[in-house]
Formats: sequence, C-alpha cells, structure tokens
Amino acid sequence: MSIRIALAGNPNCGKTTMFNDLTGSSQYVGNWPGVTVEKKEGRLKGKKDVVITDLPGIYSLSPYTLEEVVSRNYLMNEHPDAIINLVDGTNLERNLYLTTQILELGIPVVLALNMIDLVKKNGDQIDIKRLGETLGCKVVETSALKGTGSREAAAEAISLASSRKAAVPQHEFSKTVEEALAAIGAHLDGVIDDSHARWYAVKLFERDEKVLEAVKLPEGSKQSIEAIVAAVEKELDDDSESIITNERYEYIAKVMKACVRKKKKALTTSDKIDRIVTNRWLALPIFVAVMFVVYYVSVSSLGTIVTDFTNDTLFAEWIQPPVGEWLSSIGAADWLNGLIVDGIIGGVGAVLGFVPQMFILFFFLSILEDCGYMARVAFIMDRIFRKFGLSGKSFIPMLISSGCGVPGVMATKTIENENDRRMTIMTTTFIPCSAKLPIIALMVGSLMGGEFWWISPLFYFLGIAAVIISGIILKKTKMFAGDPAPFVMELPQYHLPAPKGVLIHMWERCKAFIIKAGTVIFVACGLIWFLSNFGWADGGAVFGLLDMEDPNVNQMDYSILAYIGNFIAPIFAPLGFGNWQSTVASISGLVAKENVVGTFGVLFGLGDAGEADPGMWTAVGNMLPFAGARAAFLAFNLLCAPCFAAIGAIKREMASAKWTAFAIGYQCVLAYCVALMINQFGLLFTGAGFTVGTAFAFLVLIVMLFLLFRPNPDRKNALKAARAAA
Repeated sequence: MSIRIALAGNPNCGKTTMFNDLTGSSQYVGNWPGVTVEKKEGRLKGKKDVVITDLPGIYSLSPYTLEEVVSRNYLMNEHPDAIINLVDGTNLERNLYLTTQILELGIPVVLALNMIDLVKKNGDQIDIKRLGETLGCKVVETSALKGTGSREAAAEAISLASSRKAAVPQHEFSKTVEEALAAIGAHLDGVIDDSHARWYAVKLFERDEKVLEAVKLPEGSKQSIEAIVAAVEKELDDDSESIITNERYEYIAKVMKACVRKKKKALTTSDKIDRIVTNRWLALPIFVAVMFVVYYVSVSSLGTIVTDFTNDTLFAEWIQPPVGEWLSSIGAADWLNGLIVDGIIGGVGAVLGFVPQMFILFFFLSILEDCGYMARVAFIMDRIFRKFGLSGKSFIPMLISSGCGVPGVMATKTIENENDRRMTIMTTTFIPCSAKLPIIALMVGSLMGGEFWWISPLFYFLGIAAVIISGIILKKTKMFAGDPAPFVMELPQYHLPAPKGVLIHMWERCKAFIIKAGTVIFVACGLIWFLSNFGWADGGAVFGLLDMEDPNVNQMDYSILAYIGNFIAPIFAPLGFGNWQSTVASISGLVAKENVVGTFGVLFGLGDAGEADPGMWTAVGNMLPFAGARAAFLAFNLLCAPCFAAIGAIKREMASAKWTAFAIGYQCVLAYCVALMINQFGLLFTGAGFTVGTAFAFLVLIVMLFLLFRPNPDRKNALKAARAAA
C-alpha cells in the first residue's frame, strides 16, 4: 500500500520546486503566486510506493478561490498520510497562519522551513528546535531551489505516516473561545472522527457553510451551535471569523517573539531594485523596454539568423532534396514523393524552423520569471488594469499564456470574482503564445524587412492593448459590471535564476510545440497537401492529381483547397488578404496556430529555388504586397479565436456552451475590426483614396470609441442614487 504525502503551503513558497526535486518531474514553476491551479501527483525518486501531491498555493483553509477549494477538498476528503507544510522562512509570520489550521486537521505534519538560505543571508535567526516544540510538529530546514533539505523533509513525513503519529497543535485560543469550541465539539461526538474534531469545531464556529453541509448535523444541533457562536460574538463584540483570525495572529505573534530574531538592517537589494522597477513613473517604460529587447533579440535579430538557417539550409537544402532523390530512386510514385517532401517535410519544416526563435524567447522570459521580475510586472499592471475593470490577478494568466493559452485559461481559477474570471478567460489568449510566434516571425522577420524590427514587440503590446480595450468595453455592460477583485500579492525577493529551472521552463514551453508539430501539424500538413494537389483540371473536366509542373497554368488554383478558400475569401477581402491561400491558412490556424505557417510551407515550399518556385518567403510577400495587409493578416490571426485545444479549455472553465460561444464570437469580431482598420487606414494614408471599405472602417472606429468613452451605466446610476439621497 502506497504512502501519500501532500505538499501544502502559501502561494510562491516553493511547493512545485520541491515537488520537482522529490519526484524528478518538470512541472512549471513561476516566481509568482498562482502557478499551480490543480493538484499534481508524482512518485518519490527511489521509493515508488510514496506518492507526492503538489497542491495549489493557499493562504487559508477557508476557501474563497477555486484553488483553495481544490487544496482543502483534497486534505479533508482524500486524507493524505502526511503533510509537508512548506513555509517561506523570509515571511514566516504570514505563512504560519495556514500552519495553525493544518495542525488542527489531525494529520501528521512536517514543517519545511523553506528559503533558509535567504533567511541566513538576511542575518535572521530562527530557533528550529524551539519552533517545533512551540508548534507541536517536526521542523526541517530546506531550500527547494538549491535542492537541500527536501529529502530530509520527505523522510520525516514517511516516518510519521508509517507511525500514524498526528501533529498535536499546541496553540490555544482565549478561554471564552475554547469553551465555545468544547461545547460545539460535544455536538460532533460520534459524527466526526476525534482526530478531526477540533478543526471541524473551529470551522463551525466560523460558520463555514461548506463544512456545515458536509457534517449533516440535526437541526437541533445546528441551532445550538448558532446560539453558542452568537453568544461569543456578543461578548467579544466581533464576528466569529474575525475572532478566530485575531486569535490565530495573537498566537503567531507569541511564536515569532519566542523563536525568531530578525536582524535590523538597511533596505535589502530587492527593496533597492523595486524603488526603480516599480516606481510609479518608471515601471511601465522599463517593462516596455525590457519586452522590446526580448522580442528584438528573439525574433528580429539572433532568432532570425538561426531560423533562416533552419528553413533555407537545413530543410530546403539538406533534407528535402536528398529525401526526394531517395524516393525517386526506389520508384516511389510522384504523388507519394510530393506528399512526403512538399507536404509533410515542407509543412512541418516550415513550423519547426521557428523553434530556435522560441527557445531564445522563452530562455529570456524564464530568466525574467525566475528572478522575480515578472511578479513585479503583475503588480505594475494592476495599477493599469484596475482603471479598466480588471485586476493584477488577470495579468498572471496572461503571463502564463505567453507559453500556451491552455494553462493560461486554466490559471484563471485564482480569480475569485466570477465576472472578472470570465472576462480574463475571454481576453487571456490575446497575448501571443508560442504557437503564434512563427506567424509573427514570418510576417515581420522575413516579409517586412529588417528596418521594421520594432513590429514584433509591437504586436506583443497589441495583445495587451486588446485586453485593456476589452476590459473597458465589457465592464460597461451588465454581464461584467462591478468593481474588480482586490489584488494582494507578496512580491518574492530577487534572486539569481537557477540554470536547471530556466532550462526546464524553456523546454517545457517548447516541448508541447514540437510534439504538436509531430502530431497535429503532421496530419494537417498531409491533409493540406492532398487538398491542394487534387482537384479539377482542364476547366473542371477531369478530377485527380493536378500537374504542378505545367508552366502555363497555376494548377493549384483548380484544387479542392482553392475552391474552399475562394468560397470563404470574400469575407476577408476588406482586410487585405482576400485570396484563397491566406484564407485557408487562417482557417487552418483554428486547429493549431502553427498551421498558418505550415499551410504556407505546403503551398509555397520552403527555400528560394528560383523564379519558378520562389519559396514560402517570396511567395507570401508577392501574395500580400501591401504592408498594411500583412499587418492586418498578422493582427487577425493573433487576436481571433485560439486553437481548438484552447477553445476546449475555455469551454471547461466557462462551464457553459453559451458563454464559450460568446467568448469566441467576441474574439473573432474584435480581431476582424482591428484588422479592417489597419488595412483600410493603411490604404488611405498611402494614397489609395477613400472607398466603401474606408467608410466602414471609420464607422467601426466611431462605434469602438463610443463604447470606450461612454459613461459607465453602473457608476452613472450610483451617482443618481447618491444625489437623490442627498
């Protein structure tokens, strides 16, 4: 029979880092709260009979957010054999609030005093032995980031689980509260196991509705308990939950006084850095500058050099020709040769060619996250987002979405307010994910020229602008009205990123992209090749494999794919890309955004093989000669509905087909409007004249400006009510 150990603690205390260290896993770790939103399980290295569960970070066992519900339900319903309670040694007082609750559960507990290296570096002293005696549990010093102490904490947890020696909480509340808890406990005799009785008594005192439902007490007992609680509230002149909270912090203050000696010192290095990077005036320009540099190096500078080699040399010269010659030498049919060389290798190669750029981008982003800067970005963005109806909590899923929209959508579980959560789900995929990076690189690096290097980071900020605009517009509707949820987050101390952690982050974000290229995109490229190489030749008289070698006729224009694309293309004509090739590329992006580039790779090939076969770069440039059309194509594909996997995640988190349809519809409409304005105003400013399309673009702009600047009905009604009352 296996031993189950739960890792529990506050957000950003190091649980997932310790989980990776103990299990050899490579779960995503971010140096900000809210990275883990669902429990993860793995087996302890060297002991396959020990299962470690990484729970979402929580501040309390009173669940207000979805991740707190996940953690509490697991601890109470699954009954792990032991708990490793990780606490941040640099913020011990705040972390011990959860510890006092965990110790009441009647489960064996090991307190892992994490970040002990930073505690010692700060010159603080913690009496480990006395802390353990005061709390009533074993305390182990750990540094999950450096991999020290984790095994010792696990060994202690295994020993306690084997002996079934539960923690005995040493803290007691005031006499009045203790008498009330004893009276409540009398109603639990025979209903709740004695080892869990104190925790249930405390939660019933706090009027925890979920606990009250779970216990199923007789109506008479419920009324008696309510009378007990009401009497204490009257005597202490406070509500029951606040009474328990104050009692816990009074006890924690005594623990801190007895066990901790803090060194008096000047501002820490983190404080000095924060005076600059979180400064009211400098914070946003610094963030913009940082992201410009990151995207410039990754997409327009070093990344372009590596990608050009991968596409033009590795695939177009070193792989495709030899494979084609080998297939011809063994007598493979022409259609099979074309499918493998042009369809599969050409399409998948076009996508994989951008992997080097992704590695570079996520290398830089991982460093920014691991050192603690991205947590500051969430704090900075809270100031901005709050003005537009969102909180800084909404920015954390968006940071995660820079890798993939699916975990980004799932990370919205940390947002308590349902309206804010739905709005964040609708907007978080506006941030360019790894799958959209190849589209940016194709349009910017290869088609718009090196002098337009600033375009790539600009489209990252286009995603943020779309979020802000959406926040303003949606908050003024009845569906999303109300003040944004408060954003409280402890900023982690800056530290040098661990090379192993950075490499894990970088690989994890790119791995899914590579796997998708070998599966979904592999199949999609084969399908695109088939649809683009079979059709009706000779004016529609003959259906079959088209003769692509015919120099007089572009046979692909008679393909199945061309007929499908030409049917849909008029919808995109006002956006500047009303040809069938770019239309089918955009539609294929719904399966996986990488397919946009993969489709071009299949249709046009990879390399520059001469005028008869110009390759993807030149052919796409000829297809979209106007820079405004390229920018519109890029904007539309970045902002419109995400891939099927992300749509599935939206449906799961929305838990409603209607809300999902509304989210996808809103994304597509906004993307269309933005792309329309980019193309039409671009044409107008370059001398193309005023057209019907331009008039429609101006109408869209006027409507959007009205929605942005119209008075908020909620505030307007509140102001009227206040005036009437006066």
